[in-house]
Amino acid sequence: MLFAQLPDDLFRPLASPSRAFNAALLLHLHRRVIGSEPIRKTELLAEIGDFFAGWPNPAGADGEDCFADPVERRSGLYRRFLDAGWLVERRERYVPVVEFDPEARLLLEELSRLERGETRSYGGAVLDVLGSLESALANPSDRSEALANAARAASAFLAHVRGLAGAMRKVEERILREPERKAAFRMYFEDFVERHLIGDYRTLHTRFNPFRFRSAIVREAGGALRDTLLIRALADGLVREGRAPDIAAAEAMVRADLAQILAVFDGLDRHLDAVDAVVARLERRIAASLRYMDRPDSLGIERTAAALRAVGAADDAPDIRPAVSLLRPPIGEAHLYAPRSRRAPILVEVLPEAALDPRIEAFASAKAEFRRRTTVTPEAMAAFVEARLPGRGPLQGSAIAIAGIDDFVVFQRLREIDVLFEGELGRRYAVTHLAGRLSNGWLDCPDFVLARRGDA
Repeated sequence: MLFAQLPDDLFRPLASPSRAFNAALLLHLHRRVIGSEPIRKTELLAEIGDFFAGWPNPAGADGEDCFADPVERRSGLYRRFLDAGWLVERRERYVPVVEFDPEARLLLEELSRLERGETRSYGGAVLDVLGSLESALANPSDRSEALANAARAASAFLAHVRGLAGAMRKVEERILREPERKAAFRMYFEDFVERHLIGDYRTLHTRFNPFRFRSAIVREAGGALRDTLLIRALADGLVREGRAPDIAAAEAMVRADLAQILAVFDGLDRHLDAVDAVVARLERRIAASLRYMDRPDSLGIERTAAALRAVGAADDAPDIRPAVSLLRPPIGEAHLYAPRSRRAPILVEVLPEAALDPRIEAFASAKAEFRRRTTVTPEAMAAFVEARLPGRGPLQGSAIAIAGIDDFVVFQRLREIDVLFEGELGRRYAVTHLAGRLSNGWLDCPDFVLARRGDA
C-alpha cells in the first residue's frame, strides 16, 4: 500500500495555504541542492533562505508560520519539511547532514516529472524495443533478459501514447475556454506544443518515420513465436539465471513477452489516430483564429462593391492589368492548404498455430536427462556417500567400486566434498588425503579417506 510506505504527514505541506511555495521549494531542493550525497544542514538552511528571498510573493510563503526574522523563517521552513517526513537529518562525524527520505524521494521524482511535462521520442522508443528484441533473439542463451526489457519498453511506450491523447484533450478544452486570443495562442504553443507534443512528431509523416522499424519488430516477434527451439533456448536462459522456477514457467514467460510486444505494435494505430485527431482539430482551430484575428470590417464589402461600380461606370476605364514579375512566382496550387495525408495501413500477418514437434520434445528431454546425469548436486553426492559408508568408521577411496558413468561423475568430486557447495557437505563429512595413489580403471588420482564428522 502506498500510504503504508509514506509518513503520515507527508502531504501536509502540499495541502496547506502555502502549498505553491512548498512544492516549488521541494522541487528546487530536489533538482539543484540535495543530490545523491547528503548536504550539510547549514548549507541547506542557506539555500532555503536564498530561495525564500527570491520568491515573488514572500508574504504568502510562510503560511501558518509567520516569522519576521530571516533566520527563524528558514529554520521554520526546514522544520516543516523535517516534521512532515520529506527530509531526514543525521550526523556524520558530529556534523549534521540532511537528505531526502528514500520513499519521499521516489514520490518527488514523479511530482517533478508531472511538473515539467513529458515529451517522448517515438523513434527512440521504437529503436529501444527493436534493439532489445534483436539482442535477445541473436543470443538467447546469454541475453534472455533483453526480451523482458523489450516487453517493458513496449508497455511503457503504449502507456505514454494512451495518456498523451488524454493530456492533449485537456489542453484543448483549456484553450477553447480561454476568452483572450493572445492567452490562447500562448497556451497552445507553451502547454501543448512544447510540453505535451511528441519530440519527433513532425517526422511521423516523412520518409524518416520512426515507425519504419515497426514492421521489423512485428516480423521478429512473430517469427520468434513460431520458433520452438528459440523459445526453448530463451526459457533455458531464464531458468539458468534464476528468473523462472522451471522450463514450463519460463516458456510461458517468453511467449507472454513476445505476445505483449506484438499486441502493442499491432494495436497502436487506434491510439495514434486519437492523437492525430486532437492535433488536427487544434491546428484547424489555431489556423482559423490566425486567419480571422484582424478586426472584422462590416462595411468592407459595401465599399468594395461601390468601388467596382464606380470603375465600371467611368468613361475611360483605367488600366488595371497586373504587372507580371518574373522574380516572384504567382500564388497557385502549391500555396493552397492541403490536409494531412493518412498513413497507409500496416498489413497484418496471421500467426499460425504453433504445433510442438515430438522430436523437438524428445531432444529437449534428452538434453535435460543428460544435464541431470552429468551435474553433481549435494543430494546426489550425499546419497552416494551414505550408500557406501559403513555404519561406523572411515571409507578409503581405493575401496569404492564404480559401477558406471553415474558413479564416476560423483566419485571424481569426492576429494573436494568438504569445500563443494559452499561447504554444505563439509559439516557432515571429513576428507583426509593420503600419500599413495588409487587407480580403478576410471581414474588415477591421490588416494583419500572419507568419514563422517562424528566418526573421524
